Amino acid sequence: MDSPKDHIFVTWRKQKGWEPVNIVKASGSYFYDSNGKKYLDFSSQLVNVNLGYQNKAVIDAIKEQLDTLQYISPSFLTTARERATSSLLKIMPKNLTKFFYSTSGTEANEAAIKISRLYKSPSYKVISRYRSYHGSTLASMSITGDYRRWFIEPNAMQGVVRVPEPYCFRCPLKLKYPECGVACANYVEYAIKQEQNIASMIVEPITGTNGVVVPPKEYLPLIRKITKENNVLLIADEVMTGWGRTGEWFAVEHWGISPDILTTAKGASSSYVPVGITAFSKEIADFFEDRVFAHGHTFEAHPVSLSAIPAVVEEYERLNLLSKVKLMGDYLGKRLLELKERHVSVGDVRGIGLFWAIELVKDKMNNPFGDYLDKYTGKSTTVDLLAKRLLEMGTYVFNGASWLVISPPLIITKEEIDEGVDNLDKALKLTDDEFLK
Repeated sequence: MDSPKDHIFVTWRKQKGWEPVNIVKASGSYFYDSNGKKYLDFSSQLVNVNLGYQNKAVIDAIKEQLDTLQYISPSFLTTARERATSSLLKIMPKNLTKFFYSTSGTEANEAAIKISRLYKSPSYKVISRYRSYHGSTLASMSITGDYRRWFIEPNAMQGVVRVPEPYCFRCPLKLKYPECGVACANYVEYAIKQEQNIASMIVEPITGTNGVVVPPKEYLPLIRKITKENNVLLIADEVMTGWGRTGEWFAVEHWGISPDILTTAKGASSSYVPVGITAFSKEIADFFEDRVFAHGHTFEAHPVSLSAIPAVVEEYERLNLLSKVKLMGDYLGKRLLELKERHVSVGDVRGIGLFWAIELVKDKMNNPFGDYLDKYTGKSTTVDLLAKRLLEMGTYVFNGASWLVISPPLIITKEEIDEGVDNLDKALKLTDDEFLK
């Protein structure tokens, strides 16, 4: 007899051979399968369960909203919408004062692209980076740089211009920092001059699923300067890097820049309910005072989703979480760098706050164990096998073709960090054994 699993369509993989672990509950930094096995969530799933599981204050806020108002058209104002907006005004970069609410980071980016094109019309082109991921709807997938974009081509959105990323470990321009003069940033001005009709540029302040690439200190201030001087809007995709992940409310604060538009999701509700946020400046908001904002959907500003936002902000403040992230982040970084000293297959360790990556290499030339073509074709890489082994050991880590994303819940303890790193230490024998083979 068929099981319900046989009728489920799974994203981002070939359907054949899907044998998932059945998860039945979660608490704190752990989740549990149907056999009672316990797993440390060392990546906050897909970098989103920032407050860990079973945060009572957030759950209670959602329950209270369900008891009060379950749904209403977004054309109405609700108390949930007012309270969420007041909370965001406390923590967002001060120039961002208007908010559009959706249900995911993908939708937040879709709205940002549409806003930038309407505001900058007739300019319409969007600059994005090759090593990036912005979502799976038409616009957000089209501005994505990695292999996931390939699936929709040639039926992608027109007007996307791609530039190199600040990936110093594997510089796409084959230069060395700092002698390079941050050429990848200066290339953006060249692209703007050659293209014309540029409406906006979208960047993840720290690259997310593509390997937690932290840019050089000059990069984002220079990008902000170039976009301002050339009358181009800067969109910061903080779907992963927002909500204290890096030790600040939003990662742009590390570089003291203010984007024209900021998108976020995930941590806004600790992912207990779906929510997306597109925040933009007063200048952009004023443009739409007498013009139609041609966008929206049924679940825009859903009151149950929005009810989580004030509770999340209050929990961060109660737990003094930003300071905790900085302390735990320093400790996690120290432990991960110890792994680099002990394992020949660890080519690079990079990160900030509780957002880190270990990049694995198979030889002294730093060649990766896998690449985008492997992910595109569904070929399993050695690092996929490493992630599978870690899961068998009771530690969940999200991985790319040749890297692991280490991004535990922001409530993690030193003891739990030690547990995860100790399992990594044992599991890395697999890639060490493959080194130079």
